Amino acid sequence: MGEQVIAIERAAACRLAHERLCFQLVILFKVNVVARSPKDEGKATPPIEALVDTGSELTWLPADALAQIGVGPRRKRTFLTATKQMVSRDVGYAILAAEGYETTDEVVFAEPGDMILLGVRTIEGFGVAVDNVGHRFVAQTTIVA
Repeated sequence: MGEQVIAIERAAACRLAHERLCFQLVILFKVNVVARSPKDEGKATPPIEALVDTGSELTWLPADALAQIGVGPRRKRTFLTATKQMVSRDVGYAILAAEGYETTDEVVFAEPGDMILLGVRTIEGFGVAVDNVGHRFVAQTTIVA
């Protein structure tokens, strides 16, 4: 039920310049994510349950969990949420792993009340496609252009 509400909110937030509603396919299920410090790979978070959200560009993990492993903010970015709110958050770099896949990516320092999300850039970094029926990742062959 909650996943459907998120999908509806995200679809409602997706507007074109002329206020036409556009269609955005959003696939939602949860996985456990482990973040490691790129400076000291021995420092890792415990598994963090995150919503796989193909409508989110970046991965959002709790700021306190990232700080505990020595991942620091590098800059601030502004985001438009599904509820059309503008929020500013710190962003840093981490090694992210889930479901046997791993990549290095930007990660948003989520504040209390923020959703914990695995974003599409991390999914692409894993080299996988999302199976929205089986709620799993499927390895893909990388195409060299």
